[in-house]
Amino acid sequence: MVQLKTDTSIEAMREAGRVVAQLLTAAREAAAVGVSLRELDEVAHEVLREAGAGSPFLNYRPHFAPTPFPGVICASVNDAIVHGIPNDLRLRDGDLVSIDAGATLDGWCGDSAISFIVGRPRPADTRLVETAFEALEAGIAAAVVGNRIGDIAHAIGTVCRTAGYGIPDGFGGHGIGRSMHEDPGVPNEGRPGRGMPLRHGMVLAIEPMLIGSGRDEYHPDRDGWTLRTNDGSRAAHAEHTVAITNDGPRILTAL
Repeated sequence: MVQLKTDTSIEAMREAGRVVAQLLTAAREAAAVGVSLRELDEVAHEVLREAGAGSPFLNYRPHFAPTPFPGVICASVNDAIVHGIPNDLRLRDGDLVSIDAGATLDGWCGDSAISFIVGRPRPADTRLVETAFEALEAGIAAAVVGNRIGDIAHAIGTVCRTAGYGIPDGFGGHGIGRSMHEDPGVPNEGRPGRGMPLRHGMVLAIEPMLIGSGRDEYHPDRDGWTLRTNDGSRAAHAEHTVAITNDGPRILTAL
């Protein structure tokens, strides 16, 4: 069931979203050649502590997971699409990193993700990351009262497919509020004019995921969490928590 948020609730979610933005900024600034993913998780954890916020990621265990998630960020590198565990892997020059993170503050959640390149970038990786954010922007632009979920999905999918990238099937955005994952689901590909109508007070986490080779296939890693591309190609992920209002979409996880 979709839960519409009041304007007061959206303001409270903005505060949670602000913490997520600060967390992601700090993690990106700390990311450098030789730094481990676990160290980035520690940086993110410190931002949460200083803000008096909790993590909706830490110890989260959905139905598919063999174990509770052990970090406050998902850190996915190169061929990892999403859900990478922040372990002792040390970043190398040219790595493509996606960090997904959330915060819970005063009972409300925020969720956002960024992708970036450590050190010297490959042109193909730069284009992949830029397209992920273009797809996110297109999805947000379609998140207006009177449109439908399918319009967001179509906007994202059009950017991804036009650029020649793959889209992992079955993973996409979601509603968010008191819980990190709420109804409705927000696919990254779909038909315009279809699906649930968008109304003032809906809050969605919109999150395109792109596979560089143009293929859609992926598989879970042995850790049961990380999703990797089948062909070893690189992937990128971008996400914002967005409130749908009568005045247009409002990004709650921007700095």
